[in-house]
Amino acid sequence: MILPIVAYGDPVLRRKADPITAAYPQLQQLIDDMFETMYAASGIGLAAPQVGHSIRLFVVDTAAALKTRAANEGADQESAFANEKPVRRVIINAEVIEKNGTPWQYNEGCLSIPTIREDIGRPETIRIRYLDEQFRPQEEMFQGLAGRVVQHEYDHIEGILFIDYLRPLRRKLLQKKLSNISRGLVDVDYPMRFAKK
Repeated sequence: MILPIVAYGDPVLRRKADPITAAYPQLQQLIDDMFETMYAASGIGLAAPQVGHSIRLFVVDTAAALKTRAANEGADQESAFANEKPVRRVIINAEVIEKNGTPWQYNEGCLSIPTIREDIGRPETIRIRYLDEQFRPQEEMFQGLAGRVVQHEYDHIEGILFIDYLRPLRRKLLQKKLSNISRGLVDVDYPMRFAKK
């Protein structure tokens, strides 16, 4: 089932999410719905707070983005993600072990903040400890596009949005757009839930 994506301005996006156990009600259904919702909105990552659940869960699938990027850049052009393999993960109760590498800029967007894209600097790699959907412990290092998506989605479960990394002046210039998003004055092709109408 496709769920409405919570728009900027809803307090759930600013709350530090709670860890969960395998007893969380209808967890597998929520995971399935999150993947379906993410694909329907052409996303590559989605965190549970973005569908109204303040829990430490997010899903990632970079396959479509890597395929699109390769097609757009052409076979003869060097890509930042040329040799990257697609990553599809369910990540529960993640904890950051370390972030490494020189921060690099990449144009990010967010399904909860449609129509706004900004260059954001993030470290090259992130190593996290987490539980998979069978609640088996995992430790993994992500880099490239997957590393960026994991960092972006991890921020969501910490109550942090990508616009928080912008300089104050740039944030101020976006204030009207952000206000319009929170009031539902935005045109998107996927269902959304707005804080103020």
